[in-house]
Amino acid sequence: MAPTSDKPSRAVERTEKPGKIWLLVVLALVLPAAFFGLSFVTSEQAQPLITALLALLAMAGVFFVTAYAIGALGFTGQGARNDLTKAMADSSSEGLVVVEGDGRVAYANEAYLSFAAATDLAEIKTVERLFVGAPEVSEAIYRLAQAAREERALAEEIRLSPALGSRADYGWYRVRVRPLPRPGAKPAVLWSIADVTHERERHENVFQELQHAIDYLDHAPAGFFSVEPDGSVAYMNATLAAWLDHDLAKVGSGGLALEDMVPFDVATLLASVEGAPGEVRTEIFDIDMVRRAGQALPVRLYHRVAFGIEGERGASRTLVINRSAGEEGSADAQRAAEVRFARFFNNTPIAIATLGREGRILRANAPFVRLFNTMPRAEPGGEEAHLADRILERDREALLGALAAAEQARAAEPVEIGIVGPAERSARIWTSPVNETDGEGEVAIVYALETTEQRQLETQFAQAQKMQAVGQLAGGVAHDFNNVLQAIIGYSDLLLANHRPTDPAFQDIMQIKQNANRAASLVRQLLAFSRRQTLRPEVLDLGDTMSDLTMLLKRLLGERVELDLRHGRDLWPIRADVHQLEQVVINLAVNARDAMPDGGKLTIRTANVPAEEAGRLERPGMPAADYVLIEVADTGTGIPPEVMDKIFEPFFTTKEIGKGTGLGLSTVFGIVKQSNGFVYVDSKPGEGASFKVYLPRHVQTSAEVAAERLETLRRPAADLTGQGVVLLVEDEDPVRAVNSRALKARGYTVLEAASGVEALEAIAEAETPVDIVVSDVVMPEMDGPSLLRELRKTHPDLKVIFVSGYAEDAFKKNLPEGEEFAFLPKPFTLKQLVETVKETMGR
Repeated sequence: MAPTSDKPSRAVERTEKPGKIWLLVVLALVLPAAFFGLSFVTSEQAQPLITALLALLAMAGVFFVTAYAIGALGFTGQGARNDLTKAMADSSSEGLVVVEGDGRVAYANEAYLSFAAATDLAEIKTVERLFVGAPEVSEAIYRLAQAAREERALAEEIRLSPALGSRADYGWYRVRVRPLPRPGAKPAVLWSIADVTHERERHENVFQELQHAIDYLDHAPAGFFSVEPDGSVAYMNATLAAWLDHDLAKVGSGGLALEDMVPFDVATLLASVEGAPGEVRTEIFDIDMVRRAGQALPVRLYHRVAFGIEGERGASRTLVINRSAGEEGSADAQRAAEVRFARFFNNTPIAIATLGREGRILRANAPFVRLFNTMPRAEPGGEEAHLADRILERDREALLGALAAAEQARAAEPVEIGIVGPAERSARIWTSPVNETDGEGEVAIVYALETTEQRQLETQFAQAQKMQAVGQLAGGVAHDFNNVLQAIIGYSDLLLANHRPTDPAFQDIMQIKQNANRAASLVRQLLAFSRRQTLRPEVLDLGDTMSDLTMLLKRLLGERVELDLRHGRDLWPIRADVHQLEQVVINLAVNARDAMPDGGKLTIRTANVPAEEAGRLERPGMPAADYVLIEVADTGTGIPPEVMDKIFEPFFTTKEIGKGTGLGLSTVFGIVKQSNGFVYVDSKPGEGASFKVYLPRHVQTSAEVAAERLETLRRPAADLTGQGVVLLVEDEDPVRAVNSRALKARGYTVLEAASGVEALEAIAEAETPVDIVVSDVVMPEMDGPSLLRELRKTHPDLKVIFVSGYAEDAFKKNLPEGEEFAFLPKPFTLKQLVETVKETMGR
């Protein structure tokens, strides 16, 4: 330690110009003598003498200026300030030494002289020479010297053996270096040395005491652990680690969490302890902890949690008492029974609580706390928790009625209640009266089971039944309407064939056909919802399909809506009808545009969704498999919760009358479902909506590749005339009549039948063999598939074309496996009919 006595300072300083005073003495003597001598000479003699004297004064002035510039002369004000600064440095308890750039010591205070065991500048060693010894000492001094050369500050703590200026075995020193500003003088650095040996020894003593305290806690006869608010275990003593067979190395590094030591419900129970700002709460729990191998360890927890000024939860402090067999105090039969009951009570999957009057929660097990997210009153005088506050207001009256019945020892029916919280949850509650009340005023025991998933399944099933019923109705209406449209379109084609474009009636007929086609499009939407429309699936690259739609979408959205199309990388192929898939995207985009009346942004994103990710999504009804995602998200007004369950229903719309049919989203739903996909929507009012369409990944077989190539080579015949006998089977007279006229006009011989029975009679009585049968699918007495089975008995090679307003898959399952036939969806034009007949006969 550097000396700090009151003796006069023996600090030393290097001085460069010691002879300042004699200059002033010489000048003081010479100048008065010169003036005295001039007084004895005449004026004629004075002229050269005055000239000489002025020259002498000029030389003296130049001399003084030069002396001040080189530091030989100075002013007393600056010196006074330097004296004060020097006195402060001289008396400092830290060793101070100033070293100039050339390595010479310019100043050292008394403390540094003591460290260096020196009396004057000639004996002083620099810091680099003073601190020598072990490699770590040399490394620290090198870093300090390097900082001095780079004119930056640095500090190091160095252990030196032996200590400086004493007989001690070692000493700890804090050494600092920093550049010293010296305007107009040589650059220098200031080194300081402080003896911190006693400070380090005090720290080491405190550390040792802390180690002893930790050792005592680690080997205490009770367990102890601390859990952070995020659930990670910050500390566990060795006793508890041994009980649970956990590695202490994992504690505090994020490798061990509360869920690794207790069941999930118990973790929820411990995390649910609440308190007022600044409060410290202590709860007692009899639970089972879980050993690493999975065995249960019955314990009693004294769980303490402190809350901050703003109510934030701090780390817990939890004492653990082992209550398993063989431990001290557990042999008593009553205690063992208490432990067993506590284990059963807290580990049952049924939520159980005892209630007082007005639904006050007196005691509760862990599942009850997890289900209702509330704790019973912790201590007398504390804040009371009421079960009624944790259920929806609409169900509180039923709950209070059940409690009143229990208070009167009467049985009550189970009560279905909704639970307060961010998500919709529900439960079924049974109440049981308490025969003997204690001092706390117990009224009833409540048992609760969560029914959220069951209610969701019931809602989904009811919705599915409703959608199926509406779909059947829509499909039936569409089928009958298709026959009407078929007749309108057919007769329009006949009239157009007999009128020139210059005829006055031609435009009227075209209007009739165009409106019939519009009606046919409406029917296709109904069939899409009922999943009975005809799809022509093919293997698609979704990226190319979406790129082709870009220009059309931009025109549909207008200038006020920004389109952001994001393609996923290496998208898997899908199998779908390209036109229907485009209809899905267009419908979703138009709905999004209407939800952004003031403009916004529409984002269409595609991506692969592997089976693992699909499983993590937990979408209801969607199995874990590989999918390709189409997401259509907008920044519009969003969908209100009360409307969310109805958006896919046909004819449901929130638009003004005359501005929407209500078939847009129902068409999307039907097309996606018929393509074996799934569609879901996520939305919050005011935050936009996001529709996600998941289509299954398609793995193409070699047979499909060959079939697609063959289909590509087929082209409709340019010459539509033909020969042969066509059996036309159609129960609708107008449709049968117009189709017959079209075929006869092309050169075919047509036999007509109004049902499958008539068709069998007609083919048996025909004088010329029938070449092809064109039959409706849905007919009275005998439908199309039944007719085909009968025809195959006598005419195994007869070619057949089925026409129907329903999809091909709707009746294909009723045919023998491998049966070949052509299909023409209603409504169709007469040209399409003739082309299909000629193409099928030419195969």
